[in-house]
Amino acid sequence: MPLGILEDTNLEHVPGTAPLNKVGREDVNISGVNVSILKHDPTGRVVLVPQPSDSPDDPYNWPRRKKELFTVAYAWGCGCVGAIGPLLGAAFVPLAKEFDVSLDTFVAGVQGGMIASIAVGSLLFNSLAVKYGKRPIYLATTVGLMVTSFWSAEARSYPSLVAARVLQGLCMAPMEALIPASIADVWFVHERGFRTAIFNLGVLGGINLATPIAGAIIEYGSHRIALHSMGGAFALALIMVFFWMPESAYARHGTLNIDTGNQSIIIEGKDNTEHVEFPEKQGKTPLSTTPSSNVNPDTKDKLMSWARKLLPYSGYVNDVSFWNTLIRPFYLLASPAVLWAVLLFTTCISWLVGISITLSQIFSAPPYNFSVGAVGATNMSSFVASVIGTLVAGPLIDGLVTRMSKMNKGIFEPEFRLPIMTTYLLFTATGFFAWGQSSHAQNPWPVPVIIGLGLINLGVQLGTTGVVTYIVDCHREKAGEAFATMNFIKNLFACGLTFYLNGWIDSQGVRKVFFTIGGITVGVTLLTVPMYMYGKRARSWVYRHNIANRL
Repeated sequence: MPLGILEDTNLEHVPGTAPLNKVGREDVNISGVNVSILKHDPTGRVVLVPQPSDSPDDPYNWPRRKKELFTVAYAWGCGCVGAIGPLLGAAFVPLAKEFDVSLDTFVAGVQGGMIASIAVGSLLFNSLAVKYGKRPIYLATTVGLMVTSFWSAEARSYPSLVAARVLQGLCMAPMEALIPASIADVWFVHERGFRTAIFNLGVLGGINLATPIAGAIIEYGSHRIALHSMGGAFALALIMVFFWMPESAYARHGTLNIDTGNQSIIIEGKDNTEHVEFPEKQGKTPLSTTPSSNVNPDTKDKLMSWARKLLPYSGYVNDVSFWNTLIRPFYLLASPAVLWAVLLFTTCISWLVGISITLSQIFSAPPYNFSVGAVGATNMSSFVASVIGTLVAGPLIDGLVTRMSKMNKGIFEPEFRLPIMTTYLLFTATGFFAWGQSSHAQNPWPVPVIIGLGLINLGVQLGTTGVVTYIVDCHREKAGEAFATMNFIKNLFACGLTFYLNGWIDSQGVRKVFFTIGGITVGVTLLTVPMYMYGKRARSWVYRHNIANRL
């Protein structure tokens, strides 16, 4: 029972469990793995998980500068995608009057339609990315985001604006659903915490910065100027994606999947890397190392030129059926880890959407009587909190994982990502109660804005980083499908919020609404305790029942 995690008795080695470092070991063999033949980081102290191949085209072997530019590109892209959703949030009330529709109708169409299409896009583009790689998807959808931003700016009727926003939602999906899988393609386990925090900062930072910036632009200019500016931001994102985000899907041959196999690995000699024995409890079955995905062998181990890598499509083709990958994400709901993540991820993000669509309703009314620009400025505290959360989340999660792995004799368990969820429970739940009470009591604006929104966003940044890294570690080879499922359900739930949340506040008051949301947050987060204790057994159960590859 390592650090409170219940051991599994059915598999000798549970997928996800892996040697991370050599601290505390007495010989070269950790949990059956001969560490001396494994590849390490430059310090020689940390085992690289997953194990890279010998090819320089392998994303795990990219130069550090190339990896960091990849991170900068998706950070900017995710920031733009996060911003485009709530861009008009501070001006919902006056824009509803301008387009001559009710507030509920305007929000449901412009915001709800977009969110629903993100859900559909998460499944569609995940299937295309699994089949043909991620780069063409990122490029095509970034072009779509740029075009639909200009279309939205020039829309003269409500139906035209809604149509543009719906198409925009489809194109937003890859930067929300595929980036965690791209992080797993490029970064090792001990490096993913900070890069995942950067991804979350991009999305949440975009959400939080869009409202104050766009609010001021709309107040002193127009919503059309804000949307044209957004189109320019996506044009810059397109340049970054083109030059800095090459294809990260890679068929890795001849490597040891020390984090995804179900048996311990023992290798007799350092030079023998082609054939590996996997000793099972019922006997021994010699196997050869295999690629992590069933990809056309014509793409195997070819060193590509710089110009070739800039092509929109690298030639990557996975033999899996498109329709198979379209349906398969729903099978992953049978995984306890994914089901837990769906609940946490949905509440983490959807409540923020709920706040964004109610800001104008709360602060445009007495006693605050905020202007459009002032309503937007309320989100600055959320952005500052997200930045603080990013600076803390990476070192905290990666450092905690390294420390707990040392305490566990050098063995990494994905459940070591979960203690960070205590911060989500403490900060976010407290923030919702503070937000609801202060808004109800009509306290001076710094109380709900700085304390309420600040605590909520600090906890969400830390919590989502924990959720995302845990799922990547549990289902690295199916991370795309897992996040497609999570985004699909999260966006459907958030879409539903746009139809009733404003009316819910009108009928029951802001205090009861956000006290209910705070209570739900507490209840859902407490599910992390059994997830931590039984997570290893759950991973074993998923592997033994072949849940991830059911189709």
